[in-house]
Amino acid sequence: MIKIVTIQSCHLGLVTRNGELVRVLEPGRHTILGFHRLDVVNCLESQWSPEDLERQVRFAPLAAHLHVVDLHDHQRALVWREGRLHALLGPGIHAFWRSPCVIRFEVLEIQDLRFEHREMDTILLLHDARYHLEDIHVQAHQNVLMFRDGSLMERLEAGRHVFWKTGADLRQVVVELREQYLDIQGQEIMSSDKVSLRVNMSVAYRVADPVMAHAEAEDPARALYREAQLVLRAAVGTRTLDELLADKESIAGEVRDGLQVSAARLGLALNTVGVRDIILPGDMKELLNQVTEAQKASEANIIRRREETAAARSQANTARLYQDNPALLRMRELEAIQDIMKNAQTTFHMGQGALLDQLRSLLRVDP
Repeated sequence: MIKIVTIQSCHLGLVTRNGELVRVLEPGRHTILGFHRLDVVNCLESQWSPEDLERQVRFAPLAAHLHVVDLHDHQRALVWREGRLHALLGPGIHAFWRSPCVIRFEVLEIQDLRFEHREMDTILLLHDARYHLEDIHVQAHQNVLMFRDGSLMERLEAGRHVFWKTGADLRQVVVELREQYLDIQGQEIMSSDKVSLRVNMSVAYRVADPVMAHAEAEDPARALYREAQLVLRAAVGTRTLDELLADKESIAGEVRDGLQVSAARLGLALNTVGVRDIILPGDMKELLNQVTEAQKASEANIIRRREETAAARSQANTARLYQDNPALLRMRELEAIQDIMKNAQTTFHMGQGALLDQLRSLLRVDP
């Protein structure tokens, strides 16, 4: 039995017998035997991927209609259709119809895992890109350590970095470069004169060498905290209570000097070290308050006596000045009378003699 079939434009007919491809029918009318099977494919879909592609592309009449690309494990390919990016291919055999669309392949070697391309942004928008590419964004305040199979591959600074996904184990470690803080609180320490204290300290630091910081300690912040505790205890334990209260800054300086070496070994850099509080036991605090109160009372008494002595000395100097200068005494008397009579309406005429005697005579009341 013979069948007449019509193949439309942009299509091909694949005629098989017992599973084997025997003819390729181009657009138009064709006759085929009834025991043959006809499969019509749409060439507008560009990529053709049957289950037995590797066997099918060996049929010469069909291969004439196909672009076939065979990618090894270390290769990938970009597919451009009509000048626009269409697909990103992984290892294996891939076939695309030669018409009606213009197809172009760009084969890429991936021995170097880093991926760079002039059309990077467009490529990363492809659906297939997430299966083949690792897109890493590093912020301005970060570094990212990229490890391949457990070994450091690259230190990534701020920006966008793209790597091929392969069978290798890729791992990322994000390192914060901004200033960080450690609050070392409630450290129970005994001074050299056997007074138990609680000390609070603050340490500001930043990561100076991300690679060293990751290599030297699992958690650099915890390691620095532990080192700060030890240095603080050594600094406080060698001072008396009076020395600690008199100069907290010297403690901070000693802690900073002692902590610098440990911080550098951990890949860290210290910014500031400060002792915030030295907290005394309740009974010791009360005793110190009494001592302070007594000291302040003594200082106030000294100041009061000093002021009284200065006032008496000033009065003695003034009296001596009046005694040596009668005219000055008389002027002072006139100023005193002016102050007394400031609001009075009475006019007084003074004659000869001392003003005080005249005032007494005016104010005297006869019995």
